Amino acid sequence: MKKVFGRTPSLYDVPTHYCGGCGHGIIHRLLCEVIDEFGIRERTVGIAPVGCAVLGYDYWNFDVSEAAHGRTPAVATGMKRARPGNIVFSYQGDGDLAAIGTAEIIHAANRGEKITVIFANNTVYGMTGGQMAPTTIVGQKTLTSPLGRKQEDFGQPIKVCELLSQFNGVKYAARTAVHTPLDVIKTKKALKKAFQVQMDNLGFSIVEVLSQCPTYWGLDAVHAVDYVKNVLIPSFPLGVFKDDTHKSNVELNR
Repeated sequence: MKKVFGRTPSLYDVPTHYCGGCGHGIIHRLLCEVIDEFGIRERTVGIAPVGCAVLGYDYWNFDVSEAAHGRTPAVATGMKRARPGNIVFSYQGDGDLAAIGTAEIIHAANRGEKITVIFANNTVYGMTGGQMAPTTIVGQKTLTSPLGRKQEDFGQPIKVCELLSQFNGVKYAARTAVHTPLDVIKTKKALKKAFQVQMDNLGFSIVEVLSQCPTYWGLDAVHAVDYVKNVLIPSFPLGVFKDDTHKSNVELNR
């Protein structure tokens, strides 16, 4: 029987530490498939964050560096400037990117650093125990907002793609999800586009992926998928928020 699907070479064959139903594993696989399809594994460098994906180097079969909490874009910037021929990406959660790392991501985007950012947004701090994140939606209960996030106390959740797309240095910004097969396909196309932007030396690119977190949402895996559809997407609309690529030839079918 002909084998039609298997593990892509850039993804190690190891057990996962992620919770059942978590979206990180899907994003990891899509990332590695894109790298292998482009044939860039030998010159790719990933920057792992502080957060649930801190152990990304246990899954990715290419060079990976660790960064201090929130400093992932700064490390990626240094890597790319020192070795401009390499393909450099940061992989970040909502705390790493939009809380302690706010200054890093904004200024890297504004400078148009030629890196790719993969932003896994599950609207909650995962590794540290389920605290409220900058992307926690109004009314969402977390360890530090047990009565639900209140707008009058904490404001609205930060919408990263909408924010960063205002900068001239940002050439591509898209938000996708991985809760359905169709959305998985769209996420892979967005990742391809983002990496193509870097390969074309155009500027900064980011793909924000809405990712399930059943554990800290207090849901099972099935209902976590429904939560993405019914709660997250109305708060964080999917789509391409900026595409100023011109040269890039990979399109995301919305």
